[in-house]
Amino acid sequence: MGTIKLNNGVEMPAKGYGVFQITDLKQCETSVIDALTTGYRLLDTAATYGNETAVGNAIQKSGVPRDEIFIASKVWIQDASYEKTKVSFAKTLENLQTDYLDLYLIHMPYGDYHGAWRAMEELYQSGKIRAIGVCNFEANRLADLILTHEIVPAINQVEMHPFWQEKELRSVMDCYGIRTMAWAPFAEGRQGIFHNEIFSTIGAQYGKTPAQVVLRWLYQSHIIAIPKSVHLERIQQNFDIDDFELSDQDMIQIEHLDQKKPLILNIHDLNEVYRLHGITFEQ
Repeated sequence: MGTIKLNNGVEMPAKGYGVFQITDLKQCETSVIDALTTGYRLLDTAATYGNETAVGNAIQKSGVPRDEIFIASKVWIQDASYEKTKVSFAKTLENLQTDYLDLYLIHMPYGDYHGAWRAMEELYQSGKIRAIGVCNFEANRLADLILTHEIVPAINQVEMHPFWQEKELRSVMDCYGIRTMAWAPFAEGRQGIFHNEIFSTIGAQYGKTPAQVVLRWLYQSHIIAIPKSVHLERIQQNFDIDDFELSDQDMIQIEHLDQKKPLILNIHDLNEVYRLHGITFEQ
């Protein structure tokens, strides 16, 4: 399996498995075991997903040594402060049944993320975390964080798929050696991505599915993807992208699909800020 070197020298698997929205804990445990058996060594979870315990149980039952697994988790908005982040991190370690994390991320660019980052820097420097990063940070927030702290994020996990390619943000990230990690690489199935004519035509050349084409495009773009599925066949298919290579023309065709706007999360939308802070308004 290929790896990507982070800006602190840590090697991270280039292909990952995500557990967002797997709320059935038994199903989550089974799916993570299936992913590890298939060959995945990067697992992505978060405190707010409510399934860290299931991921931890799966790791214990899988028989795969802990030092062969790259575990990523995240601190949520309500815990984004110096003290609360340390408490949340300790709970995450307990849930995952481990004494360190490979990657710890600030989940959203809201709340006291500066306080959270200070806590994460200390945890990193103490050896409790191998790399630290952020999620959903646009260029302005990312630059502000970098300019006011000691450690540059190693990862920025963002909505990333063929319809929203974040080219401007990635150019800024490149200046700091920050790697891109793609959540929702299949755009949550929107805009008929699994039946898209371009992906189907490209895939037919290599005997691959549209989903495999999308993941190969991300892989060749040096973007870490964390597709989620609870179906063993699809877990295996998503992993099976090493035996073909997209041509330059294939890559160009996919790059032209960029609609230059998010489909799932608009981080600048005021209503999203309220929603993610857990605030609702009566009509």
